[in-house]
Amino acid sequence: MNKILFKKTLILLLMIVLTLNLVGCNSKTKNDEDVLKKDWDEILESARGTTVNFYGWGGSQQINAWIDGYLSDKLKEEYDITINRVGMDIDEILNNLLNEKQLNVLDGNIDVVWINGENFFTAKQNDLLFGPFTDKLPNFNKYIDKDSVEVKYDFGYPVEGYESPYGKAQFVLVYDSDKVDKVPRDHKELLEWAKNNPGKFTYPALPDFTGSVFVRNIICDIVGYEQFMDMKADEETVRKAIEPAIEYLKELKPYLWKEGKTYPAESALLDNMYSDGEVLMTMTYNPNSPSGKIVTGEYPESTRTFVFDKGTIGNTHFLAIPFNSQNKAGAMAVIDYILNVEVQASKYEPENWGDLPVLDNSKLSPEEKEILASVNLGIATLPQDILLEKRIPEMPADLVPIIEKIWMETIPGESD
Repeated sequence: MNKILFKKTLILLLMIVLTLNLVGCNSKTKNDEDVLKKDWDEILESARGTTVNFYGWGGSQQINAWIDGYLSDKLKEEYDITINRVGMDIDEILNNLLNEKQLNVLDGNIDVVWINGENFFTAKQNDLLFGPFTDKLPNFNKYIDKDSVEVKYDFGYPVEGYESPYGKAQFVLVYDSDKVDKVPRDHKELLEWAKNNPGKFTYPALPDFTGSVFVRNIICDIVGYEQFMDMKADEETVRKAIEPAIEYLKELKPYLWKEGKTYPAESALLDNMYSDGEVLMTMTYNPNSPSGKIVTGEYPESTRTFVFDKGTIGNTHFLAIPFNSQNKAGAMAVIDYILNVEVQASKYEPENWGDLPVLDNSKLSPEEKEILASVNLGIATLPQDILLEKRIPEMPADLVPIIEKIWMETIPGESD
């Protein structure tokens, strides 16, 4: 199905659910209330010996291997919990949950969902999630800064205990230092580089999440991000605000791979193009993953990363529990376990995933700090102090689909 049509259909279905209020406004069943009333030991006892269906993006072999290997083995060893990972795009996950909501299906197939941003906004607005549950998680209470903006809000939308942090991300650009002498420090230099190296740069077609953050980063580099923090989610208002960036992307287009007549459908395809030398740059939301891909041989050893002088967008990604999960106790046990120091450190290893930890450093013991400090981030990874200095906030979730819609209507052109 055409992605634009799919999103419009999904939005229409969500509106129908809200209008008809088919199953009521409160997602809590009696069973939900029973789980939330239990103490943690009782929750763990209920979780033992169960299977937890873990749904989320499955486009990275490296991430899949970490979940299927390290995480699954540890949970089996510690709690006798079996992880059944199901790779599925978040739009399809939300569509499934929406259909089950309409049909009043109380025994769903999804126990944990990897989610954030506009998708969390959509799910929470339409009562598709269970919670609030994070205050029941010991590791959340022990290690997480509950007052952090990146924990309390997801793309500017209040979390309110309906999702728990999974990891952090920050957008970086990736390049081959053997073939790129000087990296562009802003959008102007990127355009000049593209003109001097026609066909050697591109970005994934929106609504791919990496392509989308690239476009938002270009917007921020050209017009700043401050005005968007409290902006009304009105298409006309947003269109006017981002017009200079849209004009820039039109100017950039002829110098892209295949003259901008087509774009990689997803970030994994762009990564493959970079690996094959078809383009000289790629991009990622994970600043540590390029070092991991050097280790695995996917990227050349000359791979390095960079950010713009004005900064790049960073955010937190989360784990949530659907309203109709059959194993909420197991889901809570899994989500809590992911917040322990050893698991966060394993996930932080570039050869495993390279995902940035979500733990509050001030809450760690000296021994726990050393566990994270000892992780070898690899030669392609920028120092953490540079990333933090160049980290800028995400736009509010309700602006993202508007920006993606404007891009899809104005940039790809007749040939796409």
